[in-house]
Amino acid sequence: MASSCRRPEHSAPPDVVNLKSCCVLFLLSSRMIEIQTQMSERAVELLSLPEGQPCFLLDVGCGSGLSGDYLSEEGHYWVGVDISTAMLDVALDREVEGDLVLGDMGHGMPFRPGTFDGCVSISALQWLCNADKRTHSPPKRLYTFFSTLYSCLSRGSRAVFQLYPENSEQLELITTQAMKAGFSGGMVVDYPNSAKAKKFFLCLFAGVAGVLPKVRKAVDVVGCCLLFQCRFRNMKGKSLKKGRDWILEKKERRRRQGREVRADTKYTGRKRRPHF
Repeated sequence: MASSCRRPEHSAPPDVVNLKSCCVLFLLSSRMIEIQTQMSERAVELLSLPEGQPCFLLDVGCGSGLSGDYLSEEGHYWVGVDISTAMLDVALDREVEGDLVLGDMGHGMPFRPGTFDGCVSISALQWLCNADKRTHSPPKRLYTFFSTLYSCLSRGSRAVFQLYPENSEQLELITTQAMKAGFSGGMVVDYPNSAKAKKFFLCLFAGVAGVLPKVRKAVDVVGCCLLFQCRFRNMKGKSLKKGRDWILEKKERRRRQGREVRADTKYTGRKRRPHF
C-alpha cells in the first residue's frame, strides 16, 4: 500500500503545498480534472442519495471546486471547506456555485448540528495523519474532525472519503477515530487487484448502520467505462456538458440561488466561429 515516490503530505503542510501556481497547473491538466470527476462521481454514488432530490452536501478539502462542479451538475447544493487560500481563490475565479469556507479539518467543522445531507471528500483525509506542527496530534485532530462532522450531518446520512492511505496502520488510525466519534461503516476498495486503478473509499454512516456498497472489480474494462462516463454523460439522461441545454440548466440553477445571470437569447450556447 505504501508508495516509493514522495507523498505530497510529507513535503510540506497543505496550506504551503497548494500554492497558486500548483492550482493553475492542476486546472490545466485535463487528465487530473477527469480523474477528479470520476472519483467525485463514485463518491456521490456511494452516498446513495435519493434520486431526483437535491441535497445539501459538504465537500471537505474542496480545493479549486472540481468536485463541487460535479455536485452542481447533479443538482445538489454544497459548501466547500479547504485550508488553502490559494485553492479557494482559484475556486472563486472559476465562479463555482457552492459556498466556500476557509478552515482546517483538524480544528473541526464549524456548522450547526444536522446541517448536511451527506459529505464527500476527495484526496484530503490522509493529510490529518501527519503532524505538521509540534502541537499537532494526528489521533486528536482526526477525532475532532470526525466528532464535529458527525454532529453536522443529519441522522441516517453518509460521509464518503476517497483517500490514499500510506499503510495499514494509517488506515487503522483513521477508522478507529471515526468509530470512536460515533460513525459506523467501513472501507470500499475498488479494483483491489490493480496497482493503478485501485481506489480506497471510506464509507461512514451517521446514526444508522447501513450495508457497504459492492466494490468494482472489472479491471480490464475500467478504462472504457470511465471514458464513456465522461464523454457520453447524456446517455444517463443528462445534458451534454457545454451544450445549450447544459448551459440553460446551469443558468437556471444560478437564478434559483439569487445570482445575477444574463438573459437567454437565441445565441445562448452557440459556438463562435474561430477568429483568424
